[in-house]
Amino acid sequence: MCGIVGILGTHEVAPILVDALRRLEYRGYDSAGIATINNGTLDRRRAVGKLVNLSDLLVHNPLAGKSGIGHTRWATHGAPNVSNAHPHCTSGVAVVHNGIIENYKELRAELSAAGVEPQTETDTETVALLAQMFLDAGKTPTQAAFATLDRLEGAFALAFLFDGHDDLMIAARKGSPLAIGHGDGEIYVGSDAFALAPMTDQITYLEEGDSAVLTRSSFEIRDADGRLVNREQRIIQVDAARVDKDGYKHFMAKEIAEQPSVLANALSAYVTEHGIALPDPGIDFTKIDRLTMVACGTAYYACFTAKY
Repeated sequence: MCGIVGILGTHEVAPILVDALRRLEYRGYDSAGIATINNGTLDRRRAVGKLVNLSDLLVHNPLAGKSGIGHTRWATHGAPNVSNAHPHCTSGVAVVHNGIIENYKELRAELSAAGVEPQTETDTETVALLAQMFLDAGKTPTQAAFATLDRLEGAFALAFLFDGHDDLMIAARKGSPLAIGHGDGEIYVGSDAFALAPMTDQITYLEEGDSAVLTRSSFEIRDADGRLVNREQRIIQVDAARVDKDGYKHFMAKEIAEQPSVLANALSAYVTEHGIALPDPGIDFTKIDRLTMVACGTAYYACFTAKY
């Protein structure tokens, strides 16, 4: 699962973005990249493989700016190479994306008919090209982002950054999680609270279909119907050990080894001095003759256990 982080900050964001992406390594990835705005100009750096490759690139080819977005990618549409790595950019916009744009082929055909040819194999580039088309038609960055979102089908979390606008970020979620972090004169976007934990513990989770217009001093959230809404701001305490390999070679080895403690922690919520106290499910199981469990990967095997 890909990782997203975005920052409208008061310090140079490149090293902060890379550090936040490092906290998303547990998701797995095959390439990484960041884009920033410096003196109004949008620029990016991308690298294949581990985050250390991106870090090395930034040492030799630094990227300045106090506004930026970053991404770790698992290749779906197109090979894991620099060309297909995020962020995807045009002259006016940079985009990072989790999920799949299901109608990207139709959108690519529409763009081709308008003389705009994609340069990558990804579905995400279509989002950037579509937003650029709306910008070229005279729409403001916010209008262009919302017009683009209206055209997309599928599951996605998205963050837009616009050339010439270092105090603006657009974020949206449909089927993929995305959170807003609140700081002192700064605002952040992340795939989950882990990425944002070093920067803030004040989090607002976007709900399904939400989109947000973010600046350093304000944020505005609209629901799937375009209505202004308020979402709860929460104080989140994130255990750093959960996103650290803790001495293991990779996260899978750690997750296998920690199964006993994870199960113990989960079960402890229902163990009292008087025995087991399960919550009332609100369901009469005596009236249910069939239960369907849907899963993939390791969860598929967990379903076999539950079936037994």
